[in-house]
Amino acid sequence: MAELSTHTNSTDSSALLIDEKKIFSLLQQNFAANYSYVFNDRKIQKTIVVIPSLTLDQEILSKIKGHIHYEERLLCLLMLLRMPRTHVIFITSMPVDPVIIDYYLHLLPGITRHHALQRLTMLSCYDASSRSLTEKILERPRLLQRIKKSLQPGHAAHLACFTVTSMERSLAVQLNMPIYGCDPELESLGNKSNSRKIFRSCGLRIPDGFEDLQNENDIVDALTALKEHNPSLRKAVIKMNNGFSGEGNAVFSFDGFEEQTHIRDWVSGQLPIELSMVDKDLTYKSYINKFEIMGGIVEEFIDGNIIASPSVQCRINPLGECKVVSTHDQWMGGSSGQVFMGADFPASQDYAVEIGQAGLLLAGVLRQQGVLGRFGIDFLSVKDNSGWNHYALEINLRKGGTTHPYLLLQFLTDGDYNHETGMYTTASGQTRYYFCSDNLENKNYHGLTPPDLIDIATYHELQYDGSSQEGVMFHLIGALSQYGKLGVVCIGSTPERARKFYEQTVNVLDLECQNKNDFGC
Repeated sequence: MAELSTHTNSTDSSALLIDEKKIFSLLQQNFAANYSYVFNDRKIQKTIVVIPSLTLDQEILSKIKGHIHYEERLLCLLMLLRMPRTHVIFITSMPVDPVIIDYYLHLLPGITRHHALQRLTMLSCYDASSRSLTEKILERPRLLQRIKKSLQPGHAAHLACFTVTSMERSLAVQLNMPIYGCDPELESLGNKSNSRKIFRSCGLRIPDGFEDLQNENDIVDALTALKEHNPSLRKAVIKMNNGFSGEGNAVFSFDGFEEQTHIRDWVSGQLPIELSMVDKDLTYKSYINKFEIMGGIVEEFIDGNIIASPSVQCRINPLGECKVVSTHDQWMGGSSGQVFMGADFPASQDYAVEIGQAGLLLAGVLRQQGVLGRFGIDFLSVKDNSGWNHYALEINLRKGGTTHPYLLLQFLTDGDYNHETGMYTTASGQTRYYFCSDNLENKNYHGLTPPDLIDIATYHELQYDGSSQEGVMFHLIGALSQYGKLGVVCIGSTPERARKFYEQTVNVLDLECQNKNDFGC
């Protein structure tokens, strides 16, 4: 369809887009009609085509080290092969090392590696550029044909995507299959401005601030109004509507402001000086230019002596059923504390149930808007003498950094999270916790190949033990050699054991790589 549009005028292109939207709508309707039949029977013949494309702002995405390897996070969906008649087609920008595939397949409970391999098709674009994977696939008609030929006749099939944009919709139409995800027409519901509006409509607490800002003058006006409303305010946060992982954020400090000074004039003069971007490669001018393209918000910087950054992950299935999938306590880092570094699961018992209820309330509102699939809600929580106060910050209408760790836990233990108790229990009724991170990074890890990592993990028993349902699992393994970073999920019977597994992992890797001349690194 995208190829046809290059040979047509704008009127024809508009007509093609309308047709694409209609076809996609029908695909999604049929998916809903067949959902119960397909998903309630683990032995039914079905195919899941995994598109782990980070179809996000490419300029911001390019600032994340090894971002192309973030496609590997959805290798957790290889665990779907535990269903004996399920096929998985997994497409990536660059080929995934067979050692990494083998690492995941050995985790499969009750399925031999040989049986799983017969039902797995790995395809690649052989394109390491920073453009999104979906864009690369759409540019390769022969690859599209290989995907179609890999589909099993008579199988129920759907796409599993990290994000769903107009490009994923085009791909779905060309492959003639639905997506278990949100219609891209609803994508704007998850931007920073609309998130604030939806939170407000639900009665959730939000930071004092302003949305639907378009330019530098709007930012100055908003900062001025915040300071006038709260003279003691020390900082404010500026966020691009479609930034992610904190990369579209910047922090403005009011330090140095004197009461007798005209606020707006002072803010206008200090903004280019005091604005601290999370993305240090962006200049002030480039940040403002990007902001003017995306639009965004300004809100107060919430501070306190005891602060937490919990999140709630929810799912709305094609039948309209809402579920709280998980809660996490996120650990934020970077110079401004705006970058996601890792998370504990589940969130603290002090508030896991409370934020879960807020997530379920929000899911009901989004369901009425037509939202489908997984999404997350980020909070900032501050404890005072009266208890915890939760500020809703943003909605992410896509999978996120806490999706794959939870999917691994669920696939391996066949358990479930109960939002009414804030606890996760396995199929045998045991409680499990984990600590996860996408940012285990050390310059000494450079040059460590996937086989090296597997050898080190095997020797030091840094593995997941199916008998105890505890242990360590790695992801982002492909990023290790070039970027010195990888991801890890550490599962334990207590939060302390999960953290102990993580500390053990870091200690082992640091010891093995402290001298690059040593055997093993």
